[in-house]
Amino acid sequence: MKKALVIVPFALDEEGLSNREKQVEKVSLSNDLSFEFKPVTAGPSSFMSSHDTALMEMSIFEAGISAEEDGYNVVIIDTMSDSGMAPLRSVLNIPVVSPGRASMLFALMLGNKFGILAQWEKAVPRYQKVVIEYGLDNHCASINHFDEPPDFSNLLTGKEEKVFIKMKSACERMIDLGADVICLGSTTMHQAGEFLSKELTVPVINPGPLSYKLAETMLDVGLSHSKKAFPKPLSPKIGMIKAMLQAAKKFEDKK
Repeated sequence: MKKALVIVPFALDEEGLSNREKQVEKVSLSNDLSFEFKPVTAGPSSFMSSHDTALMEMSIFEAGISAEEDGYNVVIIDTMSDSGMAPLRSVLNIPVVSPGRASMLFALMLGNKFGILAQWEKAVPRYQKVVIEYGLDNHCASINHFDEPPDFSNLLTGKEEKVFIKMKSACERMIDLGADVICLGSTTMHQAGEFLSKELTVPVINPGPLSYKLAETMLDVGLSHSKKAFPKPLSPKIGMIKAMLQAAKKFEDKK
């Protein structure tokens, strides 16, 4: 059986991991591929600033840096920011799948312009950043939010009646602005995917489940990322990176 490593971008406990693992139930997958969810060793507590982005990039990189050596066949990053994707692709030969780029490019297979649903206003700049970096700003009709502070562990559990309607309204505003596909802006929104797909008049992309299916497909067709696009480092510092994160964990554990 082939193994997929799903890197969760926060140092969550078992309950928090369980909420993330439920994404696998949202898509039909082969029995020949198993999924293991792994939290980062240490990292940011939130994801609202460039400070957080820098920490997340390094923490995800460290969490997946030995994946190939550890026997995994594919790595999946559990955040729409695609943090850690590029450095992991530089040191791994196995596929590294990230839901941000995947969701936006897949949206353009289904329509001409997409909208991205953010959690709250503080999250909007990071979506603007990746849209511009990927050269997709002409295809992004809107980035909107539903004004709900994120809970990276419990996700939307217990808030469904209140939050799902707000999410629908935010999506409808993006549709009015020209979005013909909606991308959920976070894997933490996966619980609302089915509701929004039924309620909205356009396709809704649930990024986590999509990334799992794409990972399975890449393995099936024998494809991985280009080493010309993501060249190997001339002098890898794997041990140093692991030592840095272990030191960070010890520091956090003392707090």
